[in-house]
Amino acid sequence: MCGFIGEYTFKNYEVTQLTEFKKLLAMSRHRGPDASGIETGAGFQLGFNRLAILDVSPQGNQPKQSPSGRYHVVFNGEIYNYKALAQTYGLTNLHSTSDTEVLIHLLDKKGVETTVQLLNGMFAIAVVDTEKDCLYLTRDFAGIKPLFYGVAQEGVVMASQFDQVYKHTWFCKTLALVPEIVKEYFGFGYMQAPNTIYKSIFQVNPGELLQIDRQGNVTKKAIVSFKKTQKAVESTTDLSAILQNAVSKQLVSDVPIATFLSGGVDSPIVSAYAKKHIPDIEAFTLEVDNPNLNESEIAKAYATHLEIKQHIVAVHERDLLLEIDSHFKAYPEPFGDYSSIPTYVISKEAKKKHTVMLSGDGGDELFFGYPRMLDVLQKRWWFKLPFFLRKPLAQITNTLGLTKTWAPYFKSLDAFIANKHLKLPVETLSAAFPNTSFSKSINNLYSFTNSNNSRLLHEQRWNEFYAHMQRVLIKVDRASMAHSLEVRVPFLDKNSIESAWQQEGELHNMQDLKKNLKKLLAQEIPETLINQKKMGFTVPLNNWLHKELRADVMHFVFDTPFYGKEAMDVSVLQDYVTDFYAKKHDNAWGVWHIYAWQKWANLHV
Repeated sequence: MCGFIGEYTFKNYEVTQLTEFKKLLAMSRHRGPDASGIETGAGFQLGFNRLAILDVSPQGNQPKQSPSGRYHVVFNGEIYNYKALAQTYGLTNLHSTSDTEVLIHLLDKKGVETTVQLLNGMFAIAVVDTEKDCLYLTRDFAGIKPLFYGVAQEGVVMASQFDQVYKHTWFCKTLALVPEIVKEYFGFGYMQAPNTIYKSIFQVNPGELLQIDRQGNVTKKAIVSFKKTQKAVESTTDLSAILQNAVSKQLVSDVPIATFLSGGVDSPIVSAYAKKHIPDIEAFTLEVDNPNLNESEIAKAYATHLEIKQHIVAVHERDLLLEIDSHFKAYPEPFGDYSSIPTYVISKEAKKKHTVMLSGDGGDELFFGYPRMLDVLQKRWWFKLPFFLRKPLAQITNTLGLTKTWAPYFKSLDAFIANKHLKLPVETLSAAFPNTSFSKSINNLYSFTNSNNSRLLHEQRWNEFYAHMQRVLIKVDRASMAHSLEVRVPFLDKNSIESAWQQEGELHNMQDLKKNLKKLLAQEIPETLINQKKMGFTVPLNNWLHKELRADVMHFVFDTPFYGKEAMDVSVLQDYVTDFYAKKHDNAWGVWHIYAWQKWANLHV
């Protein structure tokens, strides 16, 4: 796990001066504090900050060239099947035991596109092909690792961090906001790939390969993608075996490794399987002093039964509050998921003893873990009725106590589902961004077919995977890498995803949520211990905003110049905050999005 930045120039332009390039590279030093390297070639420049995980010797440093000298590479992440690939393709004369070494040899043997298709892991890779005289950019199929790039008159800048691109001299003086993407941030709390809030700066989509030539032509190809439509297949492989194999591959490390352990379902499965391979594996659990948010007692029971040494990271609310400003520094892009605060704190503690952690992220998205998915299935029938009938019918059924829902008031099923993910109301977003629609990519993500339960459920999983999960992965990556901590996600192993994608989901009641995973956990832990209630990893935000954070919110929202005022009606957003403190609504998360935007702008722009 590391950080990189690169430049690839168009005709008649040169790379930036080395001193300037070093400053930009230093911005991601926390992602890789163990070694730094720069390579400058004909029309390109690559910089790398290394967090040494596999082969911690200098032989594992980057940038690297393929043995033929054709390919020049920087690579952030882990390739979990690198040993199998080396054996399958007879890769010899390896000068390092790192996965990067296998990657550069494989590029010579199979070329870029075939190589990327063979990889199982989490990665962001930039490759300069000196024979074809082009640049390749690619990102793992789940979107675990970040990869930003900007296209300017002078050339392309690619980097692990958003700020390394927008602060580059080719962009910093001409930054222009994209109103629809700014609107999406305020609604959803993150920037959905392939877009960013700035014109000419983008993200590589999960599973995508980009080829860029010296004339600035960009060709995109989906290398690995998981389909929105589904043909269910009866799996012949046991899910337990698939996940155990994923965990086993992700335990390979030359530095200390442990797990995160919550009181839920996903991380206990990962921890239990890790224990089978590393008997003395350790686990980290966050303990907070709010009984409504604290899962640590359940997690302690899990650890005791599994005989795992557990580190309880006990924090008081005041400890979390003290970390808020430091936590905002870890997010060089606008980001509005406030559960990033406890994620930041537990990552900080875990790094004191370990460099690599396993987490349970991805389980909810792949195995139908969100109650909102069930709610959509139970209310989809409303959208079979004409809209003009729905509202009066709902008024009657709600009044009689037969229903209690606002679903019929949405004009479409798409709008109903999207609203479940929005943290600012549609009305507020529309007023703040008049005549501004959402982007094509968001509209595609929130487009559903109401033909039958099975198809609608799979489309919801596809949406969760390519939308909400991306926000979760941003949260974890930035919070952990701020402390030079690598977090691996076994549920997002390629084989795990492919297996899950073949299975038709079935939700009839709350007990069906993650039913398959609960069965697996029951094989490791007595069923009576398993927590049936989803609590989440959160903080008492409403209380904080009304008390400890109120002065800071008022300062940044009202007394500080509002960033991007040319792209929005700031008064609408300020009025929304005012109404919150006047107790006209209690949407703390929406207020946090507004506050977080200003904190990001004042810290990073």
